[in-house]
Amino acid sequence: MSERAPVLRYEVERGRARLVLDRPEKRNALSFELLQELHDALWRADDDPRVHVIVIKGAGPCFSAGYDLAGMAGERPTGADAQERRGSAALDDDIWQLERAQRLRMAIFDVHKPVIAQVHGHCLAGGTDVALLCDLVIAAEDATFGFPPARDLGSLPTQMWLYHVGPQWAKRLLLTGDTITGREAAQIGLVLKAVPARHLEAEVEGLADRMARIDPHLLAVNKRVLNVGLELMGARTLQRLAAEYDGRGHQSASARRFVETARNEGLKAAFRRRDEGFGDGRARVDGPELRDAQGRLVDPAADDPE
Repeated sequence: MSERAPVLRYEVERGRARLVLDRPEKRNALSFELLQELHDALWRADDDPRVHVIVIKGAGPCFSAGYDLAGMAGERPTGADAQERRGSAALDDDIWQLERAQRLRMAIFDVHKPVIAQVHGHCLAGGTDVALLCDLVIAAEDATFGFPPARDLGSLPTQMWLYHVGPQWAKRLLLTGDTITGREAAQIGLVLKAVPARHLEAEVEGLADRMARIDPHLLAVNKRVLNVGLELMGARTLQRLAAEYDGRGHQSASARRFVETARNEGLKAAFRRRDEGFGDGRARVDGPELRDAQGRLVDPAADDPE
């Protein structure tokens, strides 16, 4: 039986490790395999004395369009530790699976070295779970951030939005599943900075150059004391609770309908049914949210009297 090809590229150069999500044909959808490889690569980089800073980025047209809903359900532990009872029908089994994936993602928060997310294209659902655990997020201005599955599938299994943008913007975006651009994400503090897409690579590499000049032990001290501050504000406890609340959300009638539609008609039909009625699915950070009959945002200037 042939081994699977890696779904993450690992590169070390000039004091940085680049971890590249490498499923461009799937828009870097987060399978359990990809999360496992990301987890292992993070700790590998953390243990490498050549590495001062870690960069996570996506191959192809986007950072990550979310979780691999088609594949995740079929991926289970193998060997002596496999347990047939750990499916997803029972609430505790679902939470068990959610916590298993969360432990892999939390390596981003837990590694000693700083982690930068370099975001272009879509950063949706599970993509935000990865990006927002990073220490710094730099995005293309035309990137797209959001968690559309909050409309019908459950809660967020990683709850870092509150710590980046505060309760009101977190609620505005998560209670609707609407999306914002990278430029708007920088305005509300969801990301550190947004730059034109053509400058994104240089912006991230320039920041990594500066960190590569700093003793990695000092980088670790400064990252970890700030993360302890987040923990004192409840961040780690909230992540632990997030898996449980997501499991509860999966018991809702809308989540059950999503699963039934996906099973009978396919994921595209389930996504279409979820998003119908939401127009272009966007929120607007500045100015009124004027919409046309299809629910798409329109330019507020068109409504102003001359």
